[in-house]
Amino acid sequence: MTGFVFNEKPIQIERGEGATLYDDSGTEYLDMGASYACVPLGHGHPAVDEAVRDQLDELTYVQASYPVETRTRLYELLADTAPGDIDYTWLCNSGTEANEAALKFARSATGNSKIVATMQGFHGRTMGALATTWKNKYKKPYEPLIGDVEFVPYDDGEAMEQTVDDETAAVIVEPVQGEGGINPASEAFLQRTREVTEDAGAALIFDEVQTGLGRTGSMWAAEQSGVVPDMITSAKGLGNGLPIGATLCREWIAENYGSHASTFSGGPVISAAAEATVETIRDEGIAAHAADVGGYLTERLEAELGDDVREVRGEGLLIGVEVGRGANRVLRELALNHGVLALPAGRTVVRLLPPLTITEADADAVVDALATAVTEDEG
Repeated sequence: MTGFVFNEKPIQIERGEGATLYDDSGTEYLDMGASYACVPLGHGHPAVDEAVRDQLDELTYVQASYPVETRTRLYELLADTAPGDIDYTWLCNSGTEANEAALKFARSATGNSKIVATMQGFHGRTMGALATTWKNKYKKPYEPLIGDVEFVPYDDGEAMEQTVDDETAAVIVEPVQGEGGINPASEAFLQRTREVTEDAGAALIFDEVQTGLGRTGSMWAAEQSGVVPDMITSAKGLGNGLPIGATLCREWIAENYGSHASTFSGGPVISAAAEATVETIRDEGIAAHAADVGGYLTERLEAELGDDVREVRGEGLLIGVEVGRGANRVLRELALNHGVLALPAGRTVVRLLPPLTITEADADAVVDALATAVTEDEG
């Protein structure tokens, strides 16, 4: 007898091209979830595919203690694109690993243990990252988790100031909450959080696993707030579909990170995919395109859905549509009857985070489908 430890959807995907997926019957779907933002350049992007094939011809894998040109170039590229003086990179395999590393680095660099996170935040499913994740449904089966974690309301600068003290190792925060319902933080909140962490000697971690790489209209969401954190975590779209994560950090963190390591840190093939992805996003103005199409999509959603939904919110091509009833019913209607694949963000929010290469015509198709699906669900 065989089985799987995962919940599967009733659509078997066979192939993809750009922003379109095809199932085993040949049915087309507009991919408005990008598998949780994992393919920012769309499916089968030629630059990424070519980089991977070329690297496979040379070297599949060697452990990170041996320098490899492809990995070294990725280190330099990430340092060049990161804001401020974030010049050091640790590579891993996923977002939760990147956040796990950031928390460990902060504890080692500061000598403190207290971590401050935000209500409704999501940072991953390993034991450390999970401890900083808000929802009990993710945590309860695995408790006890690591201790000395405190939560403050999201976007509440006063609460943050009252909680961060000289025993705090780090504050971890999403510039826009994803799983928590697509909630953008105010610039004032992020700047105040930067001020209080600097005063306390604590590390500020921006979890940009979902917001980074052009998703919100700039390479990193941090740029839009004018805040330079001590660490930025990245993953999901970094390899345009291949598994890679990164913890970008300032020198004072890198010099005192401890002894953290990973067997598959920055494998050559994965590094080649990430280099091609980041270069394409940077060189082809993908972030600016995401800002333009995201603004267009948001405006059309607000105009067409109106009072049929509670709110449309987000940044760039990270958009949440808060519907009046359960989001999953709307998502099923979109997938089965309109050929649009999207995602939930909690029970009442439809999450749109498509490939950053979608067009205004794609946006129009999504608006039309959502307008019908929401109306039918309400009926």
